[in-house]
Amino acid sequence: MAVHFADLFLHPQDILFKLWKRLPFGSFKTRMDFDIFPRPHYAYCVWHAARQAELLRIPRISLVEFGVAGGNGLVELEKLAQEVEKEFPVEFEIYGFDSGMGLPAPQDYRDLPYIWKEGFFHMDLPALKARLARSTLVMGDVAETVPRFFEDYPDAAPIGAIFSDLDYYSSTRDSLGLLKAPDQKILPRVYLYFDDIMSAELGGLMCDEVGQLKAISEYNSSNEFKKLAPIHGMQYTRKRPARWNEQIYIHHSFSHNQYAMYVHSDSNRQLPLTNRGLNDGSAI
Repeated sequence: MAVHFADLFLHPQDILFKLWKRLPFGSFKTRMDFDIFPRPHYAYCVWHAARQAELLRIPRISLVEFGVAGGNGLVELEKLAQEVEKEFPVEFEIYGFDSGMGLPAPQDYRDLPYIWKEGFFHMDLPALKARLARSTLVMGDVAETVPRFFEDYPDAAPIGAIFSDLDYYSSTRDSLGLLKAPDQKILPRVYLYFDDIMSAELGGLMCDEVGQLKAISEYNSSNEFKKLAPIHGMQYTRKRPARWNEQIYIHHSFSHNQYAMYVHSDSNRQLPLTNRGLNDGSAI
């Protein structure tokens, strides 16, 4: 295996992880815990959505990608779905939303015209269709395709995870309408990844008044019993904390008929009194 010159300056642990990515081994969860997948944020959401579905006894769920562009994300989702289906008694449907024409013209400053231009991320539809094995492409403007999705696909499985890469405030705002689905079409907690809520220097300078963060804020303000929230402290639970940890949100449907159903892995959580602090049977 070739060693790149830049690898010589990496920490030994970093070299180990680079080799692990090239020669992946271990269980899905182990590789997920150590960010071995090309898109660890996709792996995380798919695995946890399937785990929740199993605990809720839901046999089939949908994975949704908004902003397909060239299609690399959908191709990876298909690979992940095939693996995770071996881990849980849950099957996946995969839907990719895109106009196929690249980004439309920005509507106003909230669409961040200083970093995005009309026509970015055009799709080669024939080439993508040739690569996909099981995904359904939902072509058109999300302002039109999202409101009628469950009419056009009445048998679509409940939504378990969404990967949002629409860049604009306006497009993201329109896509979030999918989360207003009735209980039977959505899990009580949906895993979401937002691609465009973090930035540095001139590469976005995101704030709550523009882009995807603005869309999230408006969604929360307009829905009393449905909220989008990050997983607070997630990076402290990860074996390899990473930037994408802050890009994972959970959609909470508080009024969902299964929201209060117990799903913790420990069915009997207790903290019995122990003998620590005792010496020869007497309290210290």
